[in-house]
Amino acid sequence: MSKSYKIIVVESSPLLVAGLKHMLSGHLSYDVVAVLESTEKLHDKLISLKPDIIIINPLLIDYAKRFMLKSMLLKTPPVVCIALVSAYVEPVVLKQYHGVIGLEDGKQKIETKLREALQNDRPNEQKDNYELSDRERDVLIAVAKGKMNKEIADQLHISIHTVISHRKNISRKTGIKSVSGLTVYALLNNMIDEREVK
Repeated sequence: MSKSYKIIVVESSPLLVAGLKHMLSGHLSYDVVAVLESTEKLHDKLISLKPDIIIINPLLIDYAKRFMLKSMLLKTPPVVCIALVSAYVEPVVLKQYHGVIGLEDGKQKIETKLREALQNDRPNEQKDNYELSDRERDVLIAVAKGKMNKEIADQLHISIHTVISHRKNISRKTGIKSVSGLTVYALLNNMIDEREVK
């Protein structure tokens, strides 16, 4: 690799940051250009520094936004996201990342994971078909409003089987399985108003 890849690290533990920087030091391909203790200034840094990679602890992202990594990065330059996992993180959250670095990973393994993530440039979850269809949005809004499958089927003039199929697609695309999680997703994406939630 002749190109030098710019990295932003988002981690609140100085010990983890120091360890990670030590692992990457001396490797000409990787240059840590910024270290942030929270996601507060991440958007601005992504715009100004245009990094190739973000290594971020998913636990530093607000719980509701943790399931929506893609929408958080919509208005920023394309970037490879690596999860730095120091405690349990839900598998559906990790599926959104291009790679995962664990505390047990050594220097060689970290470099391999970074290289693979850069080459693939795709999250573990399929990038395509992430957008919800109009019908899926209708179903999601109804679910968020507390409606049951039968009520949704009657309201949208479709079968219960079709409602269940749409709900599976919604969970696959958003990475969210719980009704409360989908409600938060709908609220954050301005699909519904707080007053509409039962």
